[in-house]
Amino acid sequence: MKNPLASIRGLGAERLRLLGVLTGGHFFIHWFQQLYPVVLPSIKAGLGLNDVQVGALNSARQLTMGTLDLPLGMLADSMVRHRGLILASALVSMGTAYLLMGIAPFFVLALLGSGLVGLGTALWHPAASASLSNRFPERRATALAIHGMGATISDTLTPLGVGLLLVTFPWEAVLRFQIVPALLLGFLVLRNLAGLFADSDSRSAHSTQSRELVELAANPLFLGICAATAFLQVGRLVVITFLPIYLQEHLGYSPFVLGIYIALLHAMGTVSQPVMGFLSDRYGRKAVLLPSFLSLGSFFALLAVATPGIQLGLVISAIGLFFYTLINITLAATMDVAGSKIQASSYGLSSLVTQIVVFPAPMAAGFIIGEYGIHSVFLLSGASVILGGLVLIPLRLYRGNKG
Repeated sequence: MKNPLASIRGLGAERLRLLGVLTGGHFFIHWFQQLYPVVLPSIKAGLGLNDVQVGALNSARQLTMGTLDLPLGMLADSMVRHRGLILASALVSMGTAYLLMGIAPFFVLALLGSGLVGLGTALWHPAASASLSNRFPERRATALAIHGMGATISDTLTPLGVGLLLVTFPWEAVLRFQIVPALLLGFLVLRNLAGLFADSDSRSAHSTQSRELVELAANPLFLGICAATAFLQVGRLVVITFLPIYLQEHLGYSPFVLGIYIALLHAMGTVSQPVMGFLSDRYGRKAVLLPSFLSLGSFFALLAVATPGIQLGLVISAIGLFFYTLINITLAATMDVAGSKIQASSYGLSSLVTQIVVFPAPMAAGFIIGEYGIHSVFLLSGASVILGGLVLIPLRLYRGNKG
């Protein structure tokens, strides 16, 4: 099989520079994102939170991201020349979020900090994904997968680094310090993207943009992809919220061992992402998505019965093949349907639609844990992802070569 990374060779230096900067920036965005689940048990213990409040923290992050993805995506489409500033602001927002959580004496301030983590995510992903989608229309899933590799490498290394920090320093100090690299990285991203969007005009007038978004929102194929993505995201969000709680509180693992397990959750994605992105570009989105949804759902359910130790580690590693990779391919499927002028907006619209199902999930899972035990939410997550796979069956997805 052709090397998927070879499919971007021979491209112009400017496109490769954009891909490199965004992939590197994505690495650090996910440093901030993956810091969150590793430190969450410490926040829970430090502030004396219950499981429903822990779920509310992640729901706040998810709700902020979901509701702001659309307006910030529209902003990225209408102010293409300023995408560098938008992307740099994402990093600064992340650092500010952790500064707030690090000084939070009570739940409400931690809730605000969690919301700012969602803001940082919403500032980065629509602008970055649209920039790659527009510049690599013929290799959309491959470019998004390489961008995702930066995230997955970070997702693998960050839990280990954060775990070490948490056994060395107080969790509050670890969070407060994040403002320093956030400001530095924001400056570097802004500087390195200077000039890449200088000759870009607005992709569409506001009236045209709004009309195309309305048409997209009424497209049955778009809505079907959103429904499948929503069920996928419910499973992912519940697992990333309560797997750390299970490992540290119920199994008694230290923050560093917790970090090892969370790293396993992402490590295999460094291999699977470019391969699956390439395969979906070549053979079609559904050929990759359907079996992957069913596999991931099964592995989520196995978390409920896996024996702690090697068996649990193998299950988590298997989950890592699909955990982040599928999000990139469902995103590519969404952007296949959308017009070239509303790529960032289509990301935001998809995110907004899926939040109807997704954002209450961690709070509901916290309630279910109180009634039926923590293993029940892993079964719930597995069922949700398998249901998302069933939603894909009747959809006639593009083969992945739509410009």
